[in-house]
Amino acid sequence: MPLIVQKYGGTSVGTAERIRNVVARRIARRADAGDQLVAVVSAMGDTTDELIALARQMTGDPEPRELDLLLSTGEIVSAALVSLALNDMGYPAVALSGAQAGIRTDTRHGKARIAGLDPKRIRSELDAGKIVIVAGFQGITEEMEVTTLGRGASDTTAVALAAALKAGRAEIYTDVEGIYTADPRLVPEARKLNEISYEEMLELASYGAKVMHPRAVELGAVYRVPIYVASSFSEAPGTLIHGDTATGGRGMEQRNKVMGIAQDTDVARITIRGVPDRPGIAATLFEPLGENGISVDTIVQNASVERLTDLTFTVSRSDLERALEIVRPIAQQIEAPQVLADTHLAKVSIVGAGMTSGPGYAGRMFRALFEARINIELITTSEIRITCLIDEKQVPDAVRALHKAFALAAE
Repeated sequence: MPLIVQKYGGTSVGTAERIRNVVARRIARRADAGDQLVAVVSAMGDTTDELIALARQMTGDPEPRELDLLLSTGEIVSAALVSLALNDMGYPAVALSGAQAGIRTDTRHGKARIAGLDPKRIRSELDAGKIVIVAGFQGITEEMEVTTLGRGASDTTAVALAAALKAGRAEIYTDVEGIYTADPRLVPEARKLNEISYEEMLELASYGAKVMHPRAVELGAVYRVPIYVASSFSEAPGTLIHGDTATGGRGMEQRNKVMGIAQDTDVARITIRGVPDRPGIAATLFEPLGENGISVDTIVQNASVERLTDLTFTVSRSDLERALEIVRPIAQQIEAPQVLADTHLAKVSIVGAGMTSGPGYAGRMFRALFEARINIELITTSEIRITCLIDEKQVPDAVRALHKAFALAAE
């Protein structure tokens, strides 16, 4: 009997009517087809934001432990309601919290990482003929403290469970029909992809595509779990993320190696002026940020003048204040005279396997942005990505210009 892990996002479980008539009925149809099912659910609609708002009515700075305990209840409510609906429809089901499902994490509240997963309870419920509904986004530490995995991390829960259970694939059901060449809200002619490689999807997700959580894609790649992304509200075919192709299903020597455009407005820039140009300074600055769970993305260091340089890097906007609290004392310690910060930038990226082996992609990107009168402030690259930091207000124009420049609407 095939085992499938599904995940339903907050929009899919947004109301009691959707839980019963969309999610529960979709699960029931798969059970009728003979599949064993584990379904991971997000909190209903805007529940997480509402719980955060409640916490801030109590205190302006919620204690991370208590906040995690509070936020975990959103997914537990969804799991219980889906299970109740299925049982009422005649399909035996059981709801489990992340802890009951065997998800063990480290101790970083709000951004916990999965340290281990023991699916023994899930297997016993499946063996008893039940559909298992798991609350996403959460786990428990060795000290029995409830943790959350970060916003959007129910995807990660689903892929981790699929890997631990050796499921055939993880299916992510959301409010869009798959992965597109660009955000359809910005580019109406954006094309849905039938398939995409883990590598390309990870770059897209990391640089702004919100359909999949980057950690989920990374887990899928490591454990070779195929991930299928589709809509809860449609029977239209979705997009398969897998590792059988390095080119997302395109020809080996296709002329256009760009697969999609991503944008990300969650960008804050920090610049440290007058940094001494000597060994160990970068480690002194960036090690404390990593120890505090702050991810640094783009890093640019200007050429040294009189053994002084300017160092610029980006973090997510939610991490900006904490990053500044860490960086400012270090800047004083190393006698850097000024620390500047701003939040007006955004990232726009072109992504595609094989771009480095084909000439002209960077030039075409820069030309398209120039012709759209968009100034590039910083540039960063990987083997399959080129990212430009631009003014946030120009993101829609940039995405449309790049989508057109690389002819991504064409089959």
